[in-house]
Amino acid sequence: MTIKFYKYHGTGNDFIIIDLTKDNFKFTDNQIKKICDRKYGIGADGLILISNHDSVSFEMKFFNPDGTTSFCGNGSRCAVLYCFHQGIVQSNCSFITNDGIHQGHVLEDENIKISIKSPVLVDKLGNGDFEVNTGSPHYVQIANSIDNIDFQKHCKLIRNNDKYFQNGINVNLVKVEDDFLDMRTYERGVEDETLSCGSGVTATALAIAYENKIDNSLFVKTRGGKLKVDFDRIENNFEKVFLTGPAKFVFSGDYDL
Repeated sequence: MTIKFYKYHGTGNDFIIIDLTKDNFKFTDNQIKKICDRKYGIGADGLILISNHDSVSFEMKFFNPDGTTSFCGNGSRCAVLYCFHQGIVQSNCSFITNDGIHQGHVLEDENIKISIKSPVLVDKLGNGDFEVNTGSPHYVQIANSIDNIDFQKHCKLIRNNDKYFQNGINVNLVKVEDDFLDMRTYERGVEDETLSCGSGVTATALAIAYENKIDNSLFVKTRGGKLKVDFDRIENNFEKVFLTGPAKFVFSGDYDL
């Protein structure tokens, strides 16, 4: 079977998008792994399926390269831009993912703003680190340096410890600069560092906002680019959370599955 695919990225976090608005096909875990494989497939940090929905503009299903599902912030932004390019939505839209309904907005220069399901609660742990669920579970750790460290080894120890091993957790290391956050993310499901993680950027920004009593917005620098997180803070509880940043179409093609 031959499938039509579209490749998009959001600050270096890349995705394969398949449009099922006119077709109905279920992908197996092995097929998802094959499609996302960078050596034997197309290669991506995840697979996005777009389909019709009665109540909102479209439905988005996201799959990690290992076939597991979760909410994906950058993937959602890419899905909004794809649907805008295809005429499925206008510049303002709503869409549904595994964690509920979100709003999407296409801004100037293909910057995409999406709502994050709220309220979001920041949980500060006894060791000073944080757990934050922004549709996907995240562990946030403040560091003096995010470069002078064996990043893979450090994050795997957290991701694979007894508490998180079964369900997994994304691990974020962040250095607080004067006017932005500098961060890196190790993603479960990918089981590697990605250039950017939208839900991780959001979780990290909210953790730092709670720690430093910041009430409205933060800019975040990832390996793949910069994003902005807007929010309203009430103690460790966050409402009206939005993630904004660039998304880009890369290429399209046909793939023999």
